[in-house]
Amino acid sequence: MTELTVSVVAVDRNVWSGPAKALVAKTPEGEIGILAGHEPVLSLLVNGVVRITAVDGSKVYVAVHGGFLAVDNNNVRVLAEVAELAGDIDVSRAQRALENASASGVDSAERLAAIHRAETRIQAATAATAVTLHN
Repeated sequence: MTELTVSVVAVDRNVWSGPAKALVAKTPEGEIGILAGHEPVLSLLVNGVVRITAVDGSKVYVAVHGGFLAVDNNNVRVLAEVAELAGDIDVSRAQRALENASASGVDSAERLAAIHRAETRIQAATAATAVTLHN
């Protein structure tokens, strides 16, 4: 069986790497799914949860805040400005950040970015928790 070789790298560290069956990421045009044999792709990433299905069937969720996705010859690279494994996310801290950003008065690009970052972190952690509870 052909598989993907996936690496998720943030500016400051390697976040996750390994063999995978599939990967789903969020681009400006919407979600893109990658399976073995996918055509080469280079795309921007927007804030979202990257979902990886490892070859053993386990699910990996990564909160990604901007960056790029590159696919070529079954190699998938997620190059992110900021990326966090769902299991490393402090949900209560992310919830407080969302509440603080939402409560600030004036709409600004910084405020909206903070809201989106917090929401993405919460979505990743929630997705990982839901999978754990169902298994």
